[in-house]
Amino acid sequence: MTGLERWARLMYRRRWWVLGAWVLILAVMGGMARSIGGEFQTEFTLPGSESQRANDLLKARFPARAGGEADLVFEVPTGIAGARDRVEAVLARVRDEVPDVAAIESPFDRPGYISPDGTIARAVVRFTFDADEVPHETAVALIRLAESEAGPGFTVEPGGRVVQFNEQTEFGSEVYGLIAAVFILLVAFGSVVAMGVPIGAALFGLGTGLALLMVAARWIGFPSFSSQFAAMIGIGVGIDYSLLVVTRFREAIHGGRPVEEGVVEAVVTSGRSVMFAGVVVAIAFLGLFVMGLPFVATLATAGAVVVLVAVAIAVSLTPALLAVFGTRVDALRVPFFHQSEGVDPKSPWFRLSRVIQRRPWPFAVVTTALLVAAALPIFSMRLGFTDAGNRSPSSHSRKAYDLIAKGFGPGTNGPLLIVADVRNGNGGLGRAVELLRATAGVASVTEPTLNPAGDTAVITVIPTTKPQDRATTDLVHRLRGDVLKRAGTNGDRYYVTGVTAGQVDASDRISSRMPLLFIGVIGLSFVLLTAMFRSVVVAAKAAVMNLLSIGAAYGVVVAVFQWGWFGELIGVGKGPIEVFLPMMMFAILFGLSMDYEVFLISRIREEYLRTGDTAEAVANGLTATARVITAAAAIMVTVFLAFVLGPERVIKEFGLGLATAIFVDATLVRIFLVPSTMALLGRWNWWMPGWLDRLLPDLQLEGPPGDLAAPAAHGGR
Repeated sequence: MTGLERWARLMYRRRWWVLGAWVLILAVMGGMARSIGGEFQTEFTLPGSESQRANDLLKARFPARAGGEADLVFEVPTGIAGARDRVEAVLARVRDEVPDVAAIESPFDRPGYISPDGTIARAVVRFTFDADEVPHETAVALIRLAESEAGPGFTVEPGGRVVQFNEQTEFGSEVYGLIAAVFILLVAFGSVVAMGVPIGAALFGLGTGLALLMVAARWIGFPSFSSQFAAMIGIGVGIDYSLLVVTRFREAIHGGRPVEEGVVEAVVTSGRSVMFAGVVVAIAFLGLFVMGLPFVATLATAGAVVVLVAVAIAVSLTPALLAVFGTRVDALRVPFFHQSEGVDPKSPWFRLSRVIQRRPWPFAVVTTALLVAAALPIFSMRLGFTDAGNRSPSSHSRKAYDLIAKGFGPGTNGPLLIVADVRNGNGGLGRAVELLRATAGVASVTEPTLNPAGDTAVITVIPTTKPQDRATTDLVHRLRGDVLKRAGTNGDRYYVTGVTAGQVDASDRISSRMPLLFIGVIGLSFVLLTAMFRSVVVAAKAAVMNLLSIGAAYGVVVAVFQWGWFGELIGVGKGPIEVFLPMMMFAILFGLSMDYEVFLISRIREEYLRTGDTAEAVANGLTATARVITAAAAIMVTVFLAFVLGPERVIKEFGLGLATAIFVDATLVRIFLVPSTMALLGRWNWWMPGWLDRLLPDLQLEGPPGDLAAPAAHGGR
């Protein structure tokens, strides 16, 4: 008896203890989350970058300029000058009522803070914390104060990074995904009980995972959208993993097996595949640590946590629930939809597989061509950080952004901060300002502001272009690589920082390290798949097909979010692709695509070990898994697409990209490309060099252990 079989029997015989234990875990974690849990709040740091060195210098020598900033933007159509008393009253309230305010720059005290036409003014509120550390309550207090002061003919909009981080953008997208999942499972299983088990297990896992993250947030700085991201991933994989275990259990029950044996078979086969797939997803997430970006690492940790919790639920709580329901898992049947599981030669999936095997070349060529065509927009992908101009038009940060762009020009929304280390004397600051003002792409340059010690100065540069424009990125590189080097001939050191410069640094860091992520994840997955299926060909083919699916998803994201195709339908404008999106999508999609690869190929391998006939194994494997993979993918697609309805652009990008990849992977790849290529390769599907076979451990998943060469010896194809 294997260890997993003993585990499955324990889940069956101690089912009520298992259910009670999970209820207790959820209750304890929920209580801890409420009592000691932290907040999800983006902390953007970039160790080793120029922008981070500049920020560290400011904190050490010029703390008054190191804190986070927020804008208060006023618009008075009749003229700001006539509303001076009202503007100053608002600023006085901010100073007295909003905590953690270090200083306020009034538009009447700073040149250039009132628009040329006199109708728009901006005040800058400086805090004692960094922008990503300003307490949520502080930012909300500023937002509420601005809302209370606005009125007819007197617009007040809070904006800037502090406000953008803390605006309420919660959206119940997961509810729509769950509703769709209920209907899909009802159609797939034809039973209310069978539908309820994976839904209930997924919700249980999501609640536990989110509680864990909230407790961890007390010590770890998870990004502000971590809850949405975790919900999107947790619901999708949670339902999928439990769905596969339930499917295999129903197949065993419909085949006449006792309930206990059905639980054992489900855990030993699909449960083991779930464990492998979940580990691959978690490894892909944790591979993001090579990026060297703390906020990416913490987001990856959040994804890995909810995935591993989903795996734990699928191999413990789900078998316990199946043990409780037993043969009643098919209770409360839905008319016309109840179906049995397993291999049915009369199934349309079986007939489709045979059609593909008779003409594999056309299916392989056409499917590959479609995937390549969908991926072509990748070659024009432009990575960057979208600015507040891409946020929801109803958000305060977007309204403030639009007012600033209208009154002062688009570059005012992304000022560059030049921090000068002038310990050798500040005589070179005048030359630096002259060079900056003579630089193409610079709209204006402020006079230097010195700290009390006189050894550090700050100069603000306003670009002529928006923060997200390529020209602004080019300007940052030009200032660093040429202009400021010429200004520092007397030994002074100049650093470019600010939100926009920090984002440029992050983009450069990610672009340079992304190949390491791709090579590492693909290489490790290749080794694991080779060890599992005892086939170099299957592993290599899986890697290529997963890359095709991911490429198609990238292409769709570029077409919609960068080119603007149908963007108005989901409320987004043109802009660069978020710089961290490709790597995050790669980690998620490579893992999720591997799920379907494992579920399908493991069943094909099981059939091959039983029959020794590749063609029959492919037909039987596709027939046995196509419906459940289709249902699982449909759930994933609807869950991900539901998040496209939310207000956050980055979540929309994730939602559409993930939904596209899963749809492509479960249809074009698993239904058409896998059977056609396996038919073309025949016995070569199972090729494995002897030296490698001896070197790698044998990771048996489904079906009996055995040497793949043995079935082939008696007539396999």
